[in-house]
Amino acid sequence: MLADENLNQSNDAAKKNIKVSVLFAIISLVFIVYSLKLFSLQVIHGQLYRNRSERISKTETSIAAQRGEIFDRTGKNLLATNNDSFAVDLTPGEIPAGHYDTVVSKLASYLGIPKTVIDKKTLGLRRSFSAIEVKTNVTFSTISNIAENITELPGVSWRNQPVRTYPQSTSISHVLGYVGAITKQELQDMKNDGYESNDIIGKSGIEKQYDKLLQGKDGKEIHTIDARGRILDAVPVIEPPQSGKSLVLTIDSRIQKLAEDTLGQRVGAVVVLKPSTGEVLAMVSYPYFDSNIFSLEDNYAEIEKLKNRPNSPMLNRTVNAVYPPASTFKTIMSTAMLNEKAFPEEKLIECTGRLVLGNKTFHCHNLYGHGWLDLKNGLAQSCDVYYWVVGLEYLGIEKIANYAREFGLGQSLSIDFPSQSAGFVPTAEWKERRWKEKWYDGDTLNVSIGQGDTLVTPMHIADMMAMVCNSGTIYKPHLLKEVIDPVTNQVVKTVEPEVLHQSSVDKYVWKRVQNALRYTITNGSAVFPMHNKSIQIAGKTGTAELSQYKYLEGDAKKHWHSWMIAYAPYDAPVEDQYVVATIVEAVNPWEWWAPYATNIIIQGIIKNQTYEESIKVLGFEKIPKMQARAE
Repeated sequence: MLADENLNQSNDAAKKNIKVSVLFAIISLVFIVYSLKLFSLQVIHGQLYRNRSERISKTETSIAAQRGEIFDRTGKNLLATNNDSFAVDLTPGEIPAGHYDTVVSKLASYLGIPKTVIDKKTLGLRRSFSAIEVKTNVTFSTISNIAENITELPGVSWRNQPVRTYPQSTSISHVLGYVGAITKQELQDMKNDGYESNDIIGKSGIEKQYDKLLQGKDGKEIHTIDARGRILDAVPVIEPPQSGKSLVLTIDSRIQKLAEDTLGQRVGAVVVLKPSTGEVLAMVSYPYFDSNIFSLEDNYAEIEKLKNRPNSPMLNRTVNAVYPPASTFKTIMSTAMLNEKAFPEEKLIECTGRLVLGNKTFHCHNLYGHGWLDLKNGLAQSCDVYYWVVGLEYLGIEKIANYAREFGLGQSLSIDFPSQSAGFVPTAEWKERRWKEKWYDGDTLNVSIGQGDTLVTPMHIADMMAMVCNSGTIYKPHLLKEVIDPVTNQVVKTVEPEVLHQSSVDKYVWKRVQNALRYTITNGSAVFPMHNKSIQIAGKTGTAELSQYKYLEGDAKKHWHSWMIAYAPYDAPVEDQYVVATIVEAVNPWEWWAPYATNIIIQGIIKNQTYEESIKVLGFEKIPKMQARAE
């Protein structure tokens, strides 16, 4: 019995030892696992979790970068800059319990806005320790009032927020464009370019075209916060913002003002181009708008009113509006005729005032006829019959269309601008494809004098004449001249002239076309408005007929767009020449202003005169309104 009891005790002891060993092993295993995990957290992945911890415990506030400034070609006349302004923020969690309505009412009073505006922005966030933007574009005087009473305004803070300002926002508005808050769609389209939801971006013009250069890089103000978002550190870490690059444009402010004053309050456009480089010296479109209204907060009603005004003030007519080129197109016709040797320039064509084609009669603008004309006089008198005969019997639509494209018509001019029209050059193939109709001889007649479906912008017409000046070369028109680093004030980029198109037209042809365009000014139909005693000018007029164009209430007569394209000085090297293209739309009462305006602008450019000084020298102080059509 005793032996059996001893055996049982020995078995029990063994079982206990096994249980203890298993328990020890489990504890050891757990310890090892936890030790390995701790080692992993602290050593292997320690930096990762420390970074996450820092991110959780820090908050970043953006410090807006100054948008790059924009200057005219002198680098001195400021066209776009930034005014100091402020944004006011409210941190609801810092307002003592029970005092929200009192604090917000006082703040709303200082800001001049209804309390409900702030209530809507803080709805559901009354206990938040995150700053909420209450109002932007707050003046310094308002901030001073808030600062003087800050003890009564717990949770209120402010920060600098530059506001885009345009000191000379008249006709230059179409060139510069304007800025505005980025939309959800724009953010989605540009999400890979570093843009954020609160960015202010360029919406049109140079502001949009070169937005990435102008943007700069926002800075940061970094605070340490607790779990509820309360700031713990007294001194934040500051990453300073980097200002955007400054831009120097090709625009000459003096010439821009001269063209603006000369066009006056006439719906139309003026382009001044340096043909030897493609630099745009002036770009005027009327009516224009004030770019500053887009920088004002809560100005939606005024903006909508602007968009709905008559004659589309937001439309940049220099590159976005299209018109029939009218008789300016005869420059291209003359070049084609000479280069193709299609018809001898000295050979005469009789203009009787009409051309009969089948059962239809086409009338020249001179109903009594011009008589017998060679090329030089056909261009000078802008004789429709002459160019009808040349176009229909000696060139044909395909050659006419090819030469139009040779001059850059019907295609983008690649100007550094966000939007531009390519215009249009019709062909027989296009008409068949588009309208399922054959091309008729009457279509060729229309195209031969710049009517019909041919469409151009004023910039196209300016480039057309630039090709004549350069004897076959068109330089890409451009508005950017230089990019400047705002810190060092050093030029980081200079825009060099770039050939857009090189013509295959024979060199001798260009000299003859230049001579004919000079003769058009001295002996043509626009002798009086283009007369200039001190400057030799070459060019071509044009009146684009718009049948039944209703330009005044109750008036549905025939009226015309008035064109003038010219360059000067005719006797100077191309490097010293200027091209001026002017169009006055038919919406204005007819006064044949385009040739007068072009002469005034050329006089002012070359003689360094204002509009008032130029019209006095030219004797245009009291120009009677022209009632009859003139070519």
